[in-house]
Amino acid sequence: MEILQLLETSAPFLLLATGLLGLMLGSFLNVVIHRLPLMMEQDMARECHEFLGTKEATADISEKVNLLTPGSRCPDCGHRIRSFENIPVISYLFLRGRCSSCKTAISIRYPAVEIITAILSMTTALHFGYSPQLLAALVFTWALIPLFLIDFDHQILPDAITLPLLWAGLLCSLSGLFVDAHASIVGAVAGYLSLWLIYHIFRLATGKEGMGYGDFKLLGAIGAWVGWQCLPVVILFSSVVGAALGVTLILVRGRDHNLPMPFGPFLAAAGWMTLLWGKDIITVYLK
Repeated sequence: MEILQLLETSAPFLLLATGLLGLMLGSFLNVVIHRLPLMMEQDMARECHEFLGTKEATADISEKVNLLTPGSRCPDCGHRIRSFENIPVISYLFLRGRCSSCKTAISIRYPAVEIITAILSMTTALHFGYSPQLLAALVFTWALIPLFLIDFDHQILPDAITLPLLWAGLLCSLSGLFVDAHASIVGAVAGYLSLWLIYHIFRLATGKEGMGYGDFKLLGAIGAWVGWQCLPVVILFSSVVGAALGVTLILVRGRDHNLPMPFGPFLAAAGWMTLLWGKDIITVYLK
């Protein structure tokens, strides 16, 4: 009870607690980012074997994984990561960014995800303060981070995250947490159908697929959280950032403009910014 009172009355303590929670959640999100695509691949292989009536071959399906098992191991030497080697950020610094067994370099992404999760969590706490909106907004934030990186790495947006995010947004609207139910439902439908329509117009005009169905679902989920009124802000933010990054990669790195670029990371970033500042942006624009 004293901790709850401290969270409510002390902004620095709330930020500190949210930051520490973000670090711990960031460590778990690293697992989600790495394993969820593997789980999807295994499920797809298993379904193909079942459809064809064949047995699962060891070469086709590796060790079964989920978000809890097997325990984390070094991908190079198989060293099992001990608890004191899995402390967010601190363990990375203590180990000097290398496996304690084989000394193979550990990707800087792991502590980066933990730090970014903490920063975004603290920013969310600073914006909403101690309130029911904060808890919901943190869930929204933590869901978008793995969507951002999984789509960046694999160009997929897992239904296991986008669909629960959609339902959570609709449920939040029942109590008017961010928007009312009407704005949320229309936002979900409009978000999905807007990209669905753009997809089919682009496909008919060029014969190519400009985006995937996961993008439709993600924008629908974001629409359920921010309401239909803020969807133009989401689309504007994501399009501007995506176009700017695409042109930069072509000019600086000589990236082939025909190579596909995932749209999900830009939608995720724009959705998070819109949940926090979308209404303020609309108000300033109208004035």
